Amino acid sequence: MKKPTEVSLSVTFFKEGKVFVAYSPALDISTVGKSLKEVKANFEELTNLFFEETENRGTTEDALLSLGWQKTESRQWQPPVEVEHSIQKVLVPA
Repeated sequence: MKKPTEVSLSVTFFKEGKVFVAYSPALDISTVGKSLKEVKANFEELTNLFFEETENRGTTEDALLSLGWQKTESRQWQPPVEVEHSIQKVLVPA
């Protein structure tokens, strides 16, 4: 197994009813928890499972490339860079 590399991911945390949700567009994964602390722990566990499973299946490179990740010159994975996070108003039919 290759030595893991630490990367920074953009993660959005929000409350949906009584649960907290964590979502990362860089991996297109989400999870829930009863508190912000719990959802952060669940997200960490989910990312570990994501990489364990893709590594076990030999599909890590395919999965990351399909999500827009790139390999640097030093052969390290780089997630897509979030260039802006904003709140926009839209019209929703009533």
